[in-house]
Amino acid sequence: MKNLLFFVAFITTMALAAQAPEPTYKKQGDLVKATLFYDNGAVAQTGFYMAGKLHGEWTMFNKEGNKLAMGSYNLGVKTGKWFFWEGQALKEVDFINNKMAAITQWDNKGTVVLNK
Repeated sequence: MKNLLFFVAFITTMALAAQAPEPTYKKQGDLVKATLFYDNGAVAQTGFYMAGKLHGEWTMFNKEGNKLAMGSYNLGVKTGKWFFWEGQALKEVDFINNKMAAITQWDNKGTVVLNK
């Protein structure tokens, strides 16, 4: 269920970016930096590709420019800590081999471990 939620959020962001200004791609050494936009011109996502796969740090924003998610890929596989901002809460999701290993949530009341 959690994977589905994150997948839906990612696809929604991509769908919104589909009607936006053209994405930009700039070669930086072995990487290609991508910037995708909302229809209002605001940045929707920034990140890198290597060998045609998502690679390195990716950051997703809402139309107002606030961060929605941030994390890293290793040749298309989610790795390490990802952060998801939801209102007043921040979720930290640890990925191992593209699978969620642990989820921790912070809010103004403290830390809550959701899944370990």
